[in-house]
Amino acid sequence: MIKLAKLTDYAVVTLSAMVERDGTLLSAVQLAEITTLPEPTVSKVLKMLAKGGVINSVRGAHGGYRLAEMPEDITILDIIEAIEGPVALTACIEGSHENCAIVKMCGTKGRWDLVNTAVKTALENVTLRDMTSRSVTDIRTLQASSGGRA
Repeated sequence: MIKLAKLTDYAVVTLSAMVERDGTLLSAVQLAEITTLPEPTVSKVLKMLAKGGVINSVRGAHGGYRLAEMPEDITILDIIEAIEGPVALTACIEGSHENCAIVKMCGTKGRWDLVNTAVKTALENVTLRDMTSRSVTDIRTLQASSGGRA
């Protein structure tokens, strides 16, 4: 099963709260209150998102966090990679063959990149704006652009 980490889910929830407040600087405490997530978890997520370039932090008494780009320019892939690192479905994609017992006789060696590319492309085609939109029209447009698989 391919499953995202809870922190990635929390990152999308936190970023969604930031989108709803339209560019307002928000502190970790404020975002924890808005999302009802524990403040230490929100702080951890915010640091990872800032390091990944998804959000900007402003220091000081009136500081906080805001999106680094418009919601329509932040992809789900950007968020996942900020929290979990590069998308790599198998060790072969990572270039790490030492954990594979069958690397010398593997018939699919070098082919997983096709699947990995397809997954990354799908994640690049969904934006933070898509995730925060409540419009049925937007969902249908997303489904149409992905061949009905959204």
